[in-house]
Amino acid sequence: MDRIIEKKKWTTKKIVWISVGSIFVFLILYNLIWGDHTSKFNVQKERISIEEVKEDYFQDYITQTGTVEPISTIFLDAIEGGRVEELVIEEGTMVQKDDVILRLSNTNLHLDIMNREANLAEQMNNLRNTRLSMEQNKLSLKRQLLDLDYQISIQKRDFENSKELFEKGYISDKDFEEIKDRHDYLVETRELVIENQKADSLFREIQVAQLENSVDQMEMNLEFVRQKLENLNVKAPVSGLLVSVNAEIGEAIGTGQRLGQIHVLDEFKIRLEIDEHYISRVNASLTGEFDFTGTTYGLKVKKIYPEVRNGRFGVDLVFIEDLPERIRTGQTFRVKLELGESQMALLVPRGAFYQSTGGQYIFVVDPTEKFAVKRDIRLGRMNPRYYELLEGLEPGEKVVISSYDNFGRAEKLILK
Repeated sequence: MDRIIEKKKWTTKKIVWISVGSIFVFLILYNLIWGDHTSKFNVQKERISIEEVKEDYFQDYITQTGTVEPISTIFLDAIEGGRVEELVIEEGTMVQKDDVILRLSNTNLHLDIMNREANLAEQMNNLRNTRLSMEQNKLSLKRQLLDLDYQISIQKRDFENSKELFEKGYISDKDFEEIKDRHDYLVETRELVIENQKADSLFREIQVAQLENSVDQMEMNLEFVRQKLENLNVKAPVSGLLVSVNAEIGEAIGTGQRLGQIHVLDEFKIRLEIDEHYISRVNASLTGEFDFTGTTYGLKVKKIYPEVRNGRFGVDLVFIEDLPERIRTGQTFRVKLELGESQMALLVPRGAFYQSTGGQYIFVVDPTEKFAVKRDIRLGRMNPRYYELLEGLEPGEKVVISSYDNFGRAEKLILK
């Protein structure tokens, strides 16, 4: 008799499948609840730059390429207009002060001088005639006075004799009065001549003074015009290098026209173009330095140009002590400009990550060096080698400083 065999509910195969399924479900739930959900990005270690955060002195400076320029540039302008007759000195030549560089001609100026000389000669002739007339008038008045004095002396004797005769009754009243009136007339006439002489002398003196002043003024004007004639010889106002002459033979030059320029080579300056980010930190008390032929030369800020062009502003620096030998206009040097004193700080090496993050975060490498995680930071000052770290990292930690452009929104880098 056959016996019914009961089917087993928990076979080995079933138990295995249930166990595997349970483990799979558990792993899924564990990953959903406790797993790492941050976005990741796989990157090869050799394709990124990793540097260590360290504590050291932060040197607050910037380095910029500076160009050697003459301490000053003197421009040659035409004081008087004219036609270019001769180029005496070619550009590129060293000149001394008062050397004639080029000569101009001006016909109108020559005619003006001739007219002024003629007017001056006429005025001087008038002055001589006035003085001669004044002297002649003095002599005439003097002659009148002599004649009057002679007549008065004669009339005075007649008057005194007539007075004695009149008192004795030898002459009539009428005769005595006539003699007396004649005497008084001559005396009053003499006083009138003296007053006339004084008035005429005063008038003549004023007239001569005016003529003399006019002659002096005309002589001054003539000298001024002659100086304008001398200005047709364009001379070097200082000693230096004549770098350009903007004139050709036969060219008509207008008053005030730029003719060239001279570089004063007694001293030099170095011109820097600095990013506008530093404009508030650059002042006249700053110093700098650069190396040339193995020697370090000190500089100091002389002038700051506040105008910003294309995101940069200009600064002129001059040498503190001796000038380097063989330095030439146009040479370029890497100048180290100190912005402040050195201070202890946490330092992060400079890298391309700053352009991607603006210094707001950085990827910190795990001690296992298998991955790096994103961390917020705050940076302060910067120099050509380091950023000053204000918060977010500790000394000895390693960070990724290369560009983050390919990382997208990843918060974790898997290093392979």
